[in-house]
Amino acid sequence: MQFVPEERGVESLARQIKLTGRAYPVFDIGHLILKRPDRYQVTFSVVKKPDGLIAQPLWLCNLDNTLWLSDQDAVNHVLRKHFDTFYKAERTPTDPPKGTYTFVAQCSLSGVILGPPNYHDYQNKLRKLHAERFSGMPFEVYKAKVIIVKDEAVVKKWVEDQSWKTEYSCLNVPETKKLAGLEEVEKHFREVHFGNILRSIESHALPGTAAQQLPTPALRQLLRRAWDEQQRFPLKVVTTLSQQFATHGLQFFKVNKTITHVAVARPHYLDLQATPVSEGVKRIVEYINAHSGCTRRQLIEALAPSPQAVVAPVTPAPAEVTVNPGQPEASSVASHSDMREPTAEQTLVIADLHWLIHQGHVLEFANGRIESARRPIVKTPRPEPKRAESGPEPTAANDEIPESSKPIVNAESASPTETPREGPPANQRTAQGPVPPEGTGSSPPIESRAETEPAEPSP
Repeated sequence: MQFVPEERGVESLARQIKLTGRAYPVFDIGHLILKRPDRYQVTFSVVKKPDGLIAQPLWLCNLDNTLWLSDQDAVNHVLRKHFDTFYKAERTPTDPPKGTYTFVAQCSLSGVILGPPNYHDYQNKLRKLHAERFSGMPFEVYKAKVIIVKDEAVVKKWVEDQSWKTEYSCLNVPETKKLAGLEEVEKHFREVHFGNILRSIESHALPGTAAQQLPTPALRQLLRRAWDEQQRFPLKVVTTLSQQFATHGLQFFKVNKTITHVAVARPHYLDLQATPVSEGVKRIVEYINAHSGCTRRQLIEALAPSPQAVVAPVTPAPAEVTVNPGQPEASSVASHSDMREPTAEQTLVIADLHWLIHQGHVLEFANGRIESARRPIVKTPRPEPKRAESGPEPTAANDEIPESSKPIVNAESASPTETPREGPPANQRTAQGPVPPEGTGSSPPIESRAETEPAEPSP
């Protein structure tokens, strides 16, 4: 069983991430998807034995897209829920049962009157009722639930029911045909309609809402256990979600080597000393380096203050990531109501910040915190000790190795060198795409100047 995020919702999330440029924790998005069944699909698959045989078959009803664990359960479901599509019942009077009856057997669970235990059709009715309604219960246990009723009104009702004969006319067939009983109806259905209505499958995907409403109790229990497991740690959901995000061109990286984030670009350190940049870009990077963890609003007000601007609080209010396909960017991309139209200076700052974020030089997290990409740490290789020069082998076990033949260990290590990667010249860049409005996110607080490193699409 596999939970697959709904494709339209993933596409909406990808547009939101590209528009805002914010980085979201992938596991947080996985938990949000699992909260509502309309945000994912459930794929049911059979398990095969080592010899290739299917351990438990899976049957699909084409009429209502339901799944069943046996063909008998599927046939019973069709004849119970879609009987009028294939057959029409017609009652005609007939001779009542002969003899005098003072008691009848009745199912205590369903109230169905089965008739006297010595009646010729009693055993067939008992087994058929068990198969249709109580197949999950052992037959002997169900048989003990049958009671003997001596009520005259109940006995009379059974006699009246037996005074009518029910015949079944076949529908949707070339030739009109009548069947005497339900046994003949089931036989006719298997011969004529079974192949078109029911089929054995190895895998099938259902919307999350439909999967939770499956009429098979065993499948619902299996779904619940799998959902609980993913809710505790949604690794499989995140793996599929990451593959879907990757098809939309999104990138992944880790914060503090633990929390995987998805964003429009991976962190890319910008060396201001080695890379020529515009004055506006330089001011933004220097401000973020000096105020790591600031918000977009604080950055804009510091570099291009608004007339009578009110400084935003240090800690922004978190907001949940939008995953509703019908409302792509409504929740997390809404602008602050107290923000005025940006001035010309603020527009330039926003454009420079937009370019820095989409190049990976600056990281804006889902909770609104902004940090700059850190300088990559170059690992120094360990020095290898020199091998000892070959000398004469000792002739006896107690012979000592001469001093000249002992290995000499080089105690000096190579001095570390820093070779930061340089980004493209920033003074040639232009702002791309719409200016992302401000908003807030839902990711947990992140340590200031968090160390980031690239991560694979599958966390």
